[in-house]
Order: sequence, then structure tokens, then C-alpha cells
Amino acid sequence: MSADKTLSWSYTEEFPREGEQAAQARLRGIELGISPVSPATGAALRMLAASVAAKSIAEIGTGTGVSGLWLLDGMGADGMLTTIDVEAELQREARRAFDAAGHPGSRTRVIRGRASDVMPRMAERSYDMVVLDVEPDEAAALADPAVRMLRVGGVLAVTHALWKDHVADPARRDALTVAARELGKSLRDREDLLTSLLPVEDGLLVSIRQA
Repeated sequence: MSADKTLSWSYTEEFPREGEQAAQARLRGIELGISPVSPATGAALRMLAASVAAKSIAEIGTGTGVSGLWLLDGMGADGMLTTIDVEAELQREARRAFDAAGHPGSRTRVIRGRASDVMPRMAERSYDMVVLDVEPDEAAALADPAVRMLRVGGVLAVTHALWKDHVADPARRDALTVAARELGKSLRDREDLLTSLLPVEDGLLVSIRQA
């Protein structure tokens, strides 16, 4: 990457204004050893949610609530965020962040459990947006269940799609890089999806369900 492109990328990453509650949730996440989405990725998720007038979003990977706060900001006041994670401590932090930001409990449904167990029980074709904020191998396993949940016109968003800048390097053949690379190709090649890969932070893979 040239110096000019690096400068432009940094400017893009720093362009969004992150709210105080999201910033605090980010710091708490880092303290707990996770990597919350960047403000640029959060802003992209917010924009996607707003673009489809999302009223029902499912998020896999609650973390400390950073991505959830961005998604809630992109939804209408009557929107509902369902967020799934196996880590109870992280979900407690997320609830605290949602409350501090003024989002009533009626707008969030926090489910503790493995996404592979929970998602098959969720309604088919009933979500405006599904976000997979997990590592590439898990995202690959959950992509089909996520598409099943989406209505026509709904959006699937997958974080870490460039996986630490490894995906673009064909010499990188570790399991997580291969999983991210193959997931992108498989979604791109599906006739029922319209897919694009956005170079935001660690990569954001976005698919719109067409049928």
C-alpha cells in the first residue's frame, strides 16, 4: 500500500464520530481481551441498517456491545436487536452499554448460547439484517443459517473478511485465512445474493439477499 493510500485509509478509519458509550464499551472490550469493531466498521453497519430501514437485526458475537450500539443507532425507534454470544461476562457489559446509551430493554434481546444451536430455531426470512462478528471459521459455518433468516432484500454483514490483511496474499494458507477467503468467494458466487467486499478495518463482507 502506498503512503498516500495508507493515509487515506487512516483518514477513513478516523472519519466517523464514535459516541461516548461506544468508546467506553470499546475500552472495556479491549480490557477483557477482545477486539471490538472499529468506528469505521461500526459506521458502515449503522449505514447498512438504516439503508434497509431495519426493524429486526440479529447479531452473532455480542462482545461488549460496541457493534450493537452502532446497529441500534441505525435502526428505527421501534427496531429490535437480537444478539447472541456464549460469554456471559461480555453480555453483561453489553447490557450495561445499551442501558447507558438510553436504549430501553424492549429494544434488545440478549441470548446466551452457541450460535450454531440458537440460529436454527430462529424464524426464517424474518430478519432485515444479520451480522456475523465472529472469526472466519465460525462465520463460514453460520453463513447458510444467516441467509435462511434474512428476508428478500435483507443484508448479511460479515466482519474480519480480510482477516488481518492475510486474505489477499495467496501464500497465506492457514486455516482462518483460508476460511475467510473461501467464505467470500462462496457468497460472491451465490445467485441468490448480491455481494461486495468493503475494505473497512479488517474487511466487511456484505451480501444482499435477492431471492
